Amino acid sequence: MAEPFLIGDAMTGGYGGADILHSCTIAVEKGEIAVIVGPNGAGKSTAMKAVFGMLKLREGAVRLEGEDITALSPQARVAKGMGFVPQTSNIFPSMSVEENLEMGAFIRRDDIRATMEQVYDLFPILRDKRAQAAGELSGGQRQQVAVGRALMTKPKVLMLDEPTAGVSPIVMDELFDRIIEISRTGISILMVEQNARQALEIADKGYVLVQGANRYTDTGQALLADPDVRKSFLGG
Repeated sequence: MAEPFLIGDAMTGGYGGADILHSCTIAVEKGEIAVIVGPNGAGKSTAMKAVFGMLKLREGAVRLEGEDITALSPQARVAKGMGFVPQTSNIFPSMSVEENLEMGAFIRRDDIRATMEQVYDLFPILRDKRAQAAGELSGGQRQQVAVGRALMTKPKVLMLDEPTAGVSPIVMDELFDRIIEISRTGISILMVEQNARQALEIADKGYVLVQGANRYTDTGQALLADPDVRKSFLGG
């Protein structure tokens, strides 16, 4: 069987001496949406950070397109085609929307204008507010800036840590629609999400983590239909 496009394979590690992840495996195929869900403290964001190189693994490996990138820094992983949007502190509030997007393209040496137009087509409100300080925007609009900034690197994989945290249900639905659009361009999406039911509805693949280990792995639809998953993690 072919190797997944991106895989964090049997990852074990944590902070200091304590392991948070226990032989946890997370993978995403090209153009797929993979979602990590589970209770608070399950290690969801830690798994994401491990895949991005922000956590040193004691065991396991991370491979992108078959290449072992376990030893690479997060910056080196960005250069390989990984984009990461953290849950907090993910924009430069005093800079304009356009300056934030330009900062996203810092590793590029080519013309970034076409990519910026694509971001503005995806998030039309940002085109209207391109000269406004990003810190003055609503929470949902700030998230659009953060996602747009990550897209400016032209990533092969876009990693989102709780992209809908603290936004209204309407804004959440809109963000999920945009995430689907991004995946349709061939970009793989790996995201951690508190709104498990809504996230699994758009997911090709879902991972339910409990205490840093894989509890359930299946398609989003299969997990939504699984009575055990529904009872334990989706509120019945």
